[in-house]
Amino acid sequence: MPNAPDSQPAANSATMRAFVHLIRSAAPYVHAFRGRTFVIAFGGEVVADDEFLGVIHDLNLLHSLGIRLVVVHGFRPQIEAILAAQRIPSRYASGVRITDAETMDCALEAAGQVRARIEALLSLGLANSPMAGARNRVSTGNYLTAKPLGIVGGVDMQLTGEVRRIDTEAIQQRLDDGDIVLISPIGYSPTGEIFNLTVEEVAAQVAIRLEATKLIFLLDADGVRNGRRQLLTELSTTDAEALLAKGDKLGADVRMYLPAAIRACNNGVKRAHLISRRLDGALLLELFTRDGVGTMIASTALAHIRSATIDDVGGILQVISPLEEQGILVRRSRERLESEIERFIVAEYDHHIVGCAALYAFADEKVGELAALAVQPDYRREGYGEALMHEIEARARKLKLTELFVLTTKTAHWFLERGYRTASVADLPQQKQALYNYHRKSLVYRKML
Repeated sequence: MPNAPDSQPAANSATMRAFVHLIRSAAPYVHAFRGRTFVIAFGGEVVADDEFLGVIHDLNLLHSLGIRLVVVHGFRPQIEAILAAQRIPSRYASGVRITDAETMDCALEAAGQVRARIEALLSLGLANSPMAGARNRVSTGNYLTAKPLGIVGGVDMQLTGEVRRIDTEAIQQRLDDGDIVLISPIGYSPTGEIFNLTVEEVAAQVAIRLEATKLIFLLDADGVRNGRRQLLTELSTTDAEALLAKGDKLGADVRMYLPAAIRACNNGVKRAHLISRRLDGALLLELFTRDGVGTMIASTALAHIRSATIDDVGGILQVISPLEEQGILVRRSRERLESEIERFIVAEYDHHIVGCAALYAFADEKVGELAALAVQPDYRREGYGEALMHEIEARARKLKLTELFVLTTKTAHWFLERGYRTASVADLPQQKQALYNYHRKSLVYRKML
């Protein structure tokens, strides 16, 4: 029976709740990414994989969410197969193919094969697929003007080239029309020559000149790992350059794509990502979950502490409201928070407020109160609470305060572990003593600065 009581728990099952939580967690990213330009790049080995259809489904899904997609593909294994069939040797210098006239013919054939396969899969939603019934237009064209790479390390690279100019106006027009733009790493000179380019350089230059929000590389590795083989989920470009300089057992594909990611981020692209081509759904997991599954690169550190502004009130309320409801923090109205916003600092991760704290100074007694220290649950093990505390202490010293105190009902041990010592209500400034809520029975701790 449809309405039988036994049928109700299924709707409240752990699987259902997890699904609802996942959708709600992804929603802010969906809103943030709509209308943004992403450049997604991969080599020909991705196209040759049986799993490529999963990548296509994810690209179609991103496009359906209003993300403007530019897809840049390589074709190295396809060239290798054609060269081998024609018994033409492959030649490389510094990891880049030397392209003579015969090799160029093979490159054009390989590029055509790969481009046609991608266009066919992107253009029509497949039956029984996640994007059944979708109709996407794919635009290709001679968007790249190239020039010879020249002589590198004493080797003439011949018809191997580098990007000279990108027709960003034409690409933007196609994106405005709702197309997915597909770019092969083949460039043309004003005199009619054709050049073979590298996929990583083309992707980086396209992302830079389109002022893309994201540049994403799919590669064999699951991201960048340090010398201890730990996956680095985020890197500043400075740290990434240091890793490259040290050569901490980085794989060949990371060495290929990481410099391009660094170059893009240092030239205006907000974020670059290196993710596994082998993990089904890696694009979605990287973009729509907090921790992602690969490595995200940015020109500056993703997390930082700063002074709060009136625009942060909503974000601060989201952090402190759950703790207020539990009775851990004293309730503050929006009006009070707005009037006291200059007392607050916030911890920000990738433009999202994840923590806050406030400093109330009692200048006459050279004492300050550390108040409203709160961090979102998902970030509590990442040092934000301690960073906020240290910033409040630093600001108190600048105000020439000699002591900080804190009132707490639940986190006494956390403060004791960080140098605070037990105190009493009588140790509080007179003004604070008059406001002390004896009903809450908050414990008092203080720290000399």
